[in-house]
Amino acid sequence: MAINMNGFLYGAVLQWKLDLRNKGVLLTYYVVPLLFFAFMGGIFTSINQEAKATLIQSMTIFGVSMGAILGAPVPLSELYGSEIKKAYKVGGIPVWVSAANNFLSAFLHLLLMSLVIYLAAPLAFQAAVPKDTGAYFASLALLIAVCLSVGTALGLYFRGSSRLTMLSQLVFLPSLMLSGIMFPTELLPKALAQAGKAFPATWGFRMMTTGEGVSTALLAMSGIFAFMAVLIAFRLQRLRCEK
Repeated sequence: MAINMNGFLYGAVLQWKLDLRNKGVLLTYYVVPLLFFAFMGGIFTSINQEAKATLIQSMTIFGVSMGAILGAPVPLSELYGSEIKKAYKVGGIPVWVSAANNFLSAFLHLLLMSLVIYLAAPLAFQAAVPKDTGAYFASLALLIAVCLSVGTALGLYFRGSSRLTMLSQLVFLPSLMLSGIMFPTELLPKALAQAGKAFPATWGFRMMTTGEGVSTALLAMSGIFAFMAVLIAFRLQRLRCEK
């Protein structure tokens, strides 16, 4: 089934507005990440002046990971786990449209939140601005997309707030602790450092800070995105066949 592009864009804008009215999603997209930035930014820079060099990147990765993994799956779980899905089928709307709308809406929300941190950090904490702005935002866009692919898969596969919350936390917390944004990965045991490479936050932090090993990071991020895309496509096909 085909869908008109204007209709798709209208649906994406509508989802963006609905997200602004969803208190739970709004908390994970804006409120908690920005409060964490305001609170921890001062602590990090007062304890270690060198933290200013990577403050923008670390706070941004925290916010993106939280929004994509804890926030983005919620609307999907609610929609595909309810009778609204049947209304979409009756209306002839492809089953993938809601997932795509949610992805695009979440992408814009997280990009806006990241922009707030990018602009506020130098003023509030004298944080260093990334030297290559283009490369920074390209890396950021890739990070958001890959994290959202993980969040989309979680939202499609797990129905019910309790299970979804538990699984999302099991992904978010290791992603946060093993990525290097809280403390250098060199301090971790080798096994945990290797486990951290399974999360996009780890590769995103490397790309956005050191700029080294970009080709390896791109390959890893592409692999994670491709794997999640396969899982998402499989799940959407199953949902399309459900009565």
